[in-house]
Amino acid sequence: MNHAVEEPVFFMTDGKSNYRMVRPWQKPSPRGAVGVISQLALDSRGRVFVLQRTAPQLLIYRADGELDEVYENPRLTSGHGLFIDAADNVYLVSYDAHQVLALDASLKLRFELGGFNTPRWGAPFNHPTDVAVAPDGEIYVSDGYGNACVHRFSAGGEHLGTWGGVGQGLGEFSTPHGVWVLADNRVAVCDRDNDRVQLFDREGRFLAQWTGLLRPMDIWSDGCDVFVTEQAPRVTRLDMSGAVRGRFRSFGVYGHGLWGAADGSLFVAEQGHGLHCVTKYERIGPAQA
Repeated sequence: MNHAVEEPVFFMTDGKSNYRMVRPWQKPSPRGAVGVISQLALDSRGRVFVLQRTAPQLLIYRADGELDEVYENPRLTSGHGLFIDAADNVYLVSYDAHQVLALDASLKLRFELGGFNTPRWGAPFNHPTDVAVAPDGEIYVSDGYGNACVHRFSAGGEHLGTWGGVGQGLGEFSTPHGVWVLADNRVAVCDRDNDRVQLFDREGRFLAQWTGLLRPMDIWSDGCDVFVTEQAPRVTRLDMSGAVRGRFRSFGVYGHGLWGAADGSLFVAEQGHGLHCVTKYERIGPAQA
C-alpha cells in the first residue's frame, strides 16, 4: 500500500495548549478514498467519523488513523453536517437532499428529518448545513444555504419551532453554517457570511453576538473553551463570553469542520488545493508562558 507523505512537522499554540500538526492524519485505504471533507466527529471509543460530499459518504477511522468501517445510504447524497451524541447516536446532514438522518450507535436508521429531495422555503429544510444535539436530546439544525434559520426538534424528531430570517440584524442570518449547544444551554450559531457567532436561548430568543471573526465555519466546545474554524484560515479559541483567548493558522484553504478529542487534541476537516484531509492538531502540552 502506498502511504501518503506527511507534510513537514509544524507546531502551533492557541494560548492555552501547544499542538503538533499531523497532516494528513488518516491513512489511505483501498476501501475508501478521501474526497472533499465536510465534517467530522469522534465517538466514545475515539473513532473519527469523516463525512465527505462524494461516495462513500461516511468513513469511520480507528484512533490510529486506519479505516475501520464505511457507511453508505442512498439518502445520504451530499454530506455536510455531522454530530455524535453521548450515547454514540449519529446525526448526518444531507444538505442537497434536504434531510437529517438520525442513526443509532450501530448505524441503524432511527428516523429522518425533512423530506428526501423535498426542499421547503422557511421550513425544514432548504439545504441545511449542520446539526447539534443538546444533552437532553433536543436537536438543532442550521438551515443555511437556502433558508436562513435554525430549527428545533424534540429528541424523537418532532418539530418544536424555527427562528431567524435573511438579513444582517440581530437574530437574522446570512448562511448559518455551524451550530452547537454550549454547556450553559445557549445555542451558538456560526453566522458565516455576517462574520459572527450569534447566541440564543433554547427557544430561539437572541442573547448576544460574537464579532471579530472571518467567515466562521464550524464551532465546537469542551464546556470551558469554544473553538471556531474560520476562512482566514485559522482556528480561534474563545472563552464562554466570546473573548478571543488564542489563535493559530490551519492548513489547506480553510477548515470546514471541527471536533475535539478527550486528550485536548483537535481534529479539523480541511479543504483545498488538491489535498482534502483530516488534520490532527495533537496536543503536546500546555502553552509556554
